[in-house]
Amino acid sequence: MLNFLPGPVLFILSLSLLIINTAIWSSLISIGGLVKLVLPAQGARNAVTAVMNRFMWAWASCNGGILYLIAKIEWDIKGLEGLDKNSWYLLISNHLSGFDIAAQTYVLRNHIPMLKFFLKKELIYVPIMGLGCWALDMPFMNRTSPAKLKKNPKLKGKDLATTRRACKKFSNMPTAIINYVEGSRFTQDKHQRQNSPYQHLLRPKAGGIAFTLSAMGEQFTNLLDMTIVYPDAPENILFAVMNGKVNKIIVRINALPVPQVGSTRYFSEPEYRTQFQRWLNQVWAEKDQQIDALLHGNQNLVDSATRTNHNQVS
Repeated sequence: MLNFLPGPVLFILSLSLLIINTAIWSSLISIGGLVKLVLPAQGARNAVTAVMNRFMWAWASCNGGILYLIAKIEWDIKGLEGLDKNSWYLLISNHLSGFDIAAQTYVLRNHIPMLKFFLKKELIYVPIMGLGCWALDMPFMNRTSPAKLKKNPKLKGKDLATTRRACKKFSNMPTAIINYVEGSRFTQDKHQRQNSPYQHLLRPKAGGIAFTLSAMGEQFTNLLDMTIVYPDAPENILFAVMNGKVNKIIVRINALPVPQVGSTRYFSEPEYRTQFQRWLNQVWAEKDQQIDALLHGNQNLVDSATRTNHNQVS
């Protein structure tokens, strides 16, 4: 390990290695996307997708190798037991840093299918990135603006129908989709501007997870509630990691029943949306208590938060 080197040297080294790692695997994934474009058979395209997911696994594994090289990090991980790479998961998580996705894919790479994101349909046209995401079978969705819906009410429900069609391919393909329900990374400034009721979290937004559950909720095996904590890191976590200044990463994963969301009711009944938001707020309140306990070393509170049985929304 090279964590004895000065911080600026470690930063340059880690940045260079991360760029090289990402460039290599993203290039291979993009090439796979070009191959998929010309393959006529769905079975052949699925086989290419499987290879592309292995490339993403390799990217995540190499990120872990780079971390091992530049930093002496203690990983404190609980909740991986019982997870299955041949199952379907919707994962929700707090969001602290641009480093989160690298840490999460590394931790989960051998336990669940490689993580996917719902992406805006427009991103498919971004050179290289759009092709790579398509090669990985990232689900693209179309979100009609409220202004367009007001002008043309007939468009109501079309986005959900389009997304469901896009997600049909996942019915026979084990899939894990991640949703950062806070909408953006936590900062003290955002926390104050939101007047968040939570000590360590921003307010959760129910719309994205409700849309995902409405589109493919019947396919999911579990909802995975993931908590990630960097107990000794400053606010700029990614910069601290790349300078070898992060010594510990805590990850807790809690498998919950999949909430049943009635799409017709959710998008048409305000009271039903309020009920679902209340459920998510409760999950977030318990996550906030768990983070506080993890930061202060109170294991009894951590275990209590993990054991909570959440009621489903129906």
